[in-house]
Amino acid sequence: MKTLLCLTVAACASMTLGSFSTFAQLAPNQTQGFGNGRLVTFTYLQNFDCVDQPLLDLDFNGIKAQSDPNEMQTPICQVVTEPTADPAGGNIKHTAHLYVLVPMFSVDNDQNPNDAMACPNGGRPGELCGAALGTELIALFGAIPEAWKAKVNPAITTQCPDPNNPVPGTCTMHASSVDLSELLFATGKTGPPTAPVFLPTPNHSHVVDNSRVNTQPIGWEVRPVLIMQQSDWPAADGSSGITSSKAMDDAEAAGRAIEVGSNFFLFFSSEHSSMTGMK
Repeated sequence: MKTLLCLTVAACASMTLGSFSTFAQLAPNQTQGFGNGRLVTFTYLQNFDCVDQPLLDLDFNGIKAQSDPNEMQTPICQVVTEPTADPAGGNIKHTAHLYVLVPMFSVDNDQNPNDAMACPNGGRPGELCGAALGTELIALFGAIPEAWKAKVNPAITTQCPDPNNPVPGTCTMHASSVDLSELLFATGKTGPPTAPVFLPTPNHSHVVDNSRVNTQPIGWEVRPVLIMQQSDWPAADGSSGITSSKAMDDAEAAGRAIEVGSNFFLFFSSEHSSMTGMK
C-alpha cells in the first residue's frame, strides 16, 4: 500500500510539473513583451502588414504607388514613413502602439564584420547581409549594434528572434527584412534616399502602453524605439531597464532613446504573463 501511494504521488507530481512546463512555454505564434513593469505575452493571429498608399513612393523611383504596379509586388516595410490609416482603414491616430525596442549599442564595441547576421533564406535582391552588412554598420555607427548581431552578446537578451525559431532576422508573424533608408537620412547618416536600404529585421524586444497590457486581438502600429545605452535595456525578467511606456518616455526625454513611426503593423492579443523570465 505504501509503495502504491509513493508511485501515485510521484505520478501526480510528474503530471503537475509536465503541465506547468507546457503552460510556461511559448506557443509557436507567441512572443513576450513588457508592459507596466511586467512581462506580458503576445499571441499573434494574423499576418504582418506593411501599408502602402496611393500617394506614397516607397521605392523612390519617382512614380507614386497609384501608378506603379511593381511597388505592389514586394512589401516595403519602411521605418519612419507612416500611412494615414492602418490596415483596417482606421485613422492611425487611434491605432494601438507596439513599441519595438532596438538595441543600437554594442556591448563589446564589436569591430568584426563577420559578426553581423546573415539574411534569412538569402534575403531579397540587394539586401545587406553578413560581412557586407557588418562593414556598413561599422562605418555608420562605429561598431556593430546588438540589433544586427548574429548572436546577441550574453550581457543582454532580446525577445525576438522568438525561442521557438531562434533564427537571426526572424520572429513569428514578422517580416524578415526592413527598409532603413528614411531612418538613416533622418538621423543624418546618409543623404536623401534614392532607393530602399533593406536589412534583416533586427533583434528586438517589445513594450506596450499600460492600458494595453491585457488586450483582446487588435491591430498595432509598430513604432521602433532606438535604445542608445545598454543601461536602459530591459532585463529578461522585467526587473530593470525599460519595461513600461513611462520608462521609455523618460529615456526619450533624456535623449537616450529615439522613437519613430513606421508603415508596418502586427495583429495580436496581449496579456500579463505567468512566466518569470527568458533564457
